[in-house]
Amino acid sequence: MELHPAITIFGIVGMIIFHSRFYVQWMVSEYHGKSVMPPVFWYLSSVGSVLLMIFGILTQSPLGVLNHNINIVIYIRNIVHIWREKGYLTSGRSMALHIAMGIIALIGISFLVRTWLLEWGVQQEKPKDEALKEWGWLLVGVMGTGLFGLRMIVQWIATEKEKKSVVPKSFWYLSFVAALLSTAAFVHRAEWIFAIGSGLTLLIYSRNIWFILQGKEDEVQE
Repeated sequence: MELHPAITIFGIVGMIIFHSRFYVQWMVSEYHGKSVMPPVFWYLSSVGSVLLMIFGILTQSPLGVLNHNINIVIYIRNIVHIWREKGYLTSGRSMALHIAMGIIALIGISFLVRTWLLEWGVQQEKPKDEALKEWGWLLVGVMGTGLFGLRMIVQWIATEKEKKSVVPKSFWYLSFVAALLSTAAFVHRAEWIFAIGSGLTLLIYSRNIWFILQGKEDEVQE
C-alpha cells in the first residue's frame, strides 16, 4: 500500500511521540541509577497511542490498530492515579478523563473489527499457501500484541491494588519478548514505521532488565 507523504509524516510523528516515552524513561533511570517510571511516560503513551491508532486505521494495518487500541484505558487510569496522588484530580477532571477514555476505546474497537475484516478479504484473494504464511505472521504479531497487553494488565492490576502508578518487574520481561515478536511481524509485512518504533525499544527494555538483575529497580514512579 503506497502511502501519501502526509500520512507517512503523521505516522512518524506518532511513532516519535509514542516511543520517546521509553527514551525519556531510560534517561530518568540512568540519572537515578535504577529503573524509574516518570509521570510523563503516561502522557506520551496516551497521545502517541491515539496517533498511531489513527495511522493504523489510515494504512489499514490490523496489527497497528490492534497494538494501539484499548490500552488507552490503562494509560489514562495511570494518569488518574498520578493526578489523585498529586492532588490535581477533581470530580470534573476525573469525569472528563474517563469520558475521553471511553470514547477513544469504543472508536478503536469499531475500527479494529473493520480493519481485520478488510485483512480477511485481502487474504481470501491470495493463493492458499501464501495466505496461510501471512496468517502465520499475523499470529506472531498477535502474540506480541497479546504480551504487550498482558504487561499493561499486570501493571494496571498492580496500580489499582496500590492506588498509585507502579510498574512491576514482570512488565519489562514481557515487554522485551513482545517487542521481539511484534518487530518480526511488522518487518515481514514491511510496515516500517511500526517495525522501527517497536525495534528501537528493545534496547530500553534490555537496560531496565539489567537494572532489575542488578537489584536497582524502583517500582513506584517518581
